[in-house]
Amino acid sequence: MVQSLAWLAVLLAPFIGSFLAVVIRRWPDARGILLGRSACEACGARLTPLNLVPILSYLVQRGRCARCGARIAPAHLLIEVAATLIPVAQIALGITAPAMLWAGCLLGWTLLTLAGIDLRLHCLPDALTLPLLLAGLLVRAATNQAALTAHALAAALAWAALAGLAMVYKKLRGRDGLGLGDAKLLAAGGAWLGPLLLPRVLLVAALSALAGAGVAALRGRAITATTRIPFGPPLAAAIFLFWLISLRPV
Repeated sequence: MVQSLAWLAVLLAPFIGSFLAVVIRRWPDARGILLGRSACEACGARLTPLNLVPILSYLVQRGRCARCGARIAPAHLLIEVAATLIPVAQIALGITAPAMLWAGCLLGWTLLTLAGIDLRLHCLPDALTLPLLLAGLLVRAATNQAALTAHALAAALAWAALAGLAMVYKKLRGRDGLGLGDAKLLAAGGAWLGPLLLPRVLLVAALSALAGAGVAALRGRAITATTRIPFGPPLAAAIFLFWLISLRPV
């Protein structure tokens, strides 16, 4: 039964990833997420169920609309694959208890959505970060109530640290250097991971962001002191990485 529930997560993950791709694409544009049928963004042709099979449809159609031949953004495929890897990674590490596996999927899929939105709009919506923070505290209350206070304190300290850093930077430089959305996302990470892992999360996220900027510079992008580099994606990746590490069987 446990194994069946674990593999059910893998089976559903590509379809959830397809939905997340729609959320990422439509949320910043204030378009309906649940309403309206899927259609080609180039020619407006309505997509049939055969066109909507996650991963497989993209590969069969070679990344192009079956009607007009317009290129389909590879981001759709990448998000579907990433969403599938979230339960697969947990199962590969031996995390098969249904409650923790699905909690990890909730965490990973929400982080994936936040990372995608931040890449598009440089924004981490409160409508996702705050429920994620609350969910982390609820999971901790259900699994280890004795640690709930420490996790709540970690969330508060994480927010205070990044929010304070953002305010100091703005005061000294006269411009925003770090968004409050990043502070709320780190606070959510504190709720899920507790205080001990937060410094490592922040270190890995910062090094990843610097590495990403370095790669962008090597590819010819001009990186200056005013270049906006979204911190949400590396922070989201670091949070999920340490979630996996924290639950890995010894």
